[in-house]
Amino acid sequence: MAFSTFSIKTIESDQTVVDKLTVHSYEMSIYLVELEVNGVSGLVYKGDKPMRFFSSQDVRNAFANCKVLKAQMSHESPYDEMIGNPQSAQKASVLPFSMGQPY
Repeated sequence: MAFSTFSIKTIESDQTVVDKLTVHSYEMSIYLVELEVNGVSGLVYKGDKPMRFFSSQDVRNAFANCKVLKAQMSHESPYDEMIGNPQSAQKASVLPFSMGQPY
């Protein structure tokens, strides 16, 4: 699979068909979005930086014009490392993510 970046301006204006949308959940309500489109995978960028979303609804709103075939949320907890324990052997939790509006 090829890797790239996706401009939020292009995504919002093109009514893109997204094969898979993955919301990466981080601490303090910060989310990054990774897309798979036509065999190309990459993060969504705003300008020259990954675009931060501050709620799950922000993600839904940004991709409201797109046809999203599959959506999921991935969360990896950093707490073991934060308290001095070795990095957790657990994989990130991946759950289905609803793109339905209104949520």
